[in-house]
Amino acid sequence: MKKVTVISSSMRGRSNSELLAKRFADGASAAGHSVTEISLKARKIKFCIGCLKCQEKGDCVLNDDMGEINEIIQNSDVLVFASPVYFYSVAGQMKTFLDRTNPLYVKQYRFREVFFLSSAAEDDEKANEGALKAISGWIECFEGVQLKGVLFAKGVTDPGSVIEEMLEDAYRMGAGI
Repeated sequence: MKKVTVISSSMRGRSNSELLAKRFADGASAAGHSVTEISLKARKIKFCIGCLKCQEKGDCVLNDDMGEINEIIQNSDVLVFASPVYFYSVAGQMKTFLDRTNPLYVKQYRFREVFFLSSAAEDDEKANEGALKAISGWIECFEGVQLKGVLFAKGVTDPGSVIEEMLEDAYRMGAGI
């Protein structure tokens, strides 16, 4: 059994990336894994101020929800990031979240596998390249961590418009970890 943490960064209700995240979590749970779902929508997360105090003391000086979230992901085996694609990159909430995981860089962390789920109104496969680059750049900062899977739902504009086939792909991806 693996500890799986799914981070959803969409601010929109019934968003397509959030639906993909939920189906991934359902699949991982059905396969017997312990799953924690975190929506950044309901969290207070300040911007990183670049002081690097976290590199000295291991914890961020900012007092918000990231301390709790960092502890959860530090002790997870698998991380799943779900984000809508805005202007060919991850949503701002996801980028802020990634920046604020800096305290983990100097700690012992369990996670070795990362999955990335995204959705975009754009119907071109290239629309996900910038978002994937942002996630891949984060992964590069953590030794021994690998991107294990990517699922991109393109051409979905309205909330809940992701097709059932993509939701099933997310479920299978979660069940297969």
